[in-house]
Amino acid sequence: MAWSLKQAPKLTDVQFERWNKLLEERTGIQVSPHQRGFLQIQLAKRMRELKVKHYNQYFDQVASGALGMVEWSILIDRLVVKETSFFRHRDSVELVRQDLQNRINNQVLTESFEVWSLGCATGEEPYSLAMVINDCFELAGLEPYYGITATDISQPALQHARTGIYSARKLQPVATDEQARYFNRLEDGRMQVIDKLRDRVCFSPGNLLKISEVPRVALDIIFCQNVLIYFRRWLRREILNELATRLKPGGILLIGLGEIVDWEHPGLQRVPDDRVQAYIRV
Repeated sequence: MAWSLKQAPKLTDVQFERWNKLLEERTGIQVSPHQRGFLQIQLAKRMRELKVKHYNQYFDQVASGALGMVEWSILIDRLVVKETSFFRHRDSVELVRQDLQNRINNQVLTESFEVWSLGCATGEEPYSLAMVINDCFELAGLEPYYGITATDISQPALQHARTGIYSARKLQPVATDEQARYFNRLEDGRMQVIDKLRDRVCFSPGNLLKISEVPRVALDIIFCQNVLIYFRRWLRREILNELATRLKPGGILLIGLGEIVDWEHPGLQRVPDDRVQAYIRV
C-alpha cells in the first residue's frame, strides 16, 4: 500500500515526550496529553509529504543542521494554533478605545501611541486595534499618531497578515460601518484592509520564549490574549513580568480572561472591570 494511504503510525509514550520536549525547548509551548492526537496527525501529514516513515527519522531530520531549521519552520506552522477573529474579545478592544479617548480628552497624549499585539496570527487582532485607535484620532480631528507592532512565531501567518485580505465570512464580527470605512472589496469578493491601517501595523516574527531579546520600546498597550494558555505556569509569570517592564507609566497590559488568576506585580494594578483582565502601570 502507498505510504500516503497508510494509517498514521501511533506515537509511543517515549516519542511523544521527545517531540513535546523539543517543542517546549524551542517555543515554550507544551502539548498536553489530550492534544497528543493533534500532534500525531500533524507530524504524520508532514511525514507523508516527505515520504518519511518513522517518527524518529523525522525527529533527527528536524532537530539538527541548517536544513533541519528550515523544516522546523514548516512544521511549527502546522503545530501552532492560529484560531483568531476580528474583535475576538470586544470588551478588551473597547478598553483600548476608552483609554486612548481619555488621553486625548485630557490632552495628555504627547507622543506616539504605541501598541504591541503578541501572537497576532493572521492579523485580525492588530487590525481590530487599529480600527478603534484610528476612530479616536478621527473623532478628535487629529492626525493619526500611533504604531502597532504585531508578532507571531508563524511566518506564513505573518505573510497572510501583511496582505490584509480576508474572506467576507471572516468580517462577520466587524460592524457594517467599520467594514465600510476600513475595508475595500476586491474583485473576487474578498475584503482588504485599507492602506492607512495596514501602514500603521508592522508584522514581525517573534517567539515569546525569547521575549527578553525583543528590542525594548516603551509601550502604551500590550495585548497578549489567548497566548499564555500554551505555556507552563512559571513561564507565564516570567513572560508577564518581562512585559510589565515595557509599559509606559499609565500603560495597560491586557491578557485573556482566566489565563492566569494569581499573578501580581508591584508596579501594576488590576483594572477594576470584571469583563476584562487588564493591568495598568502606576
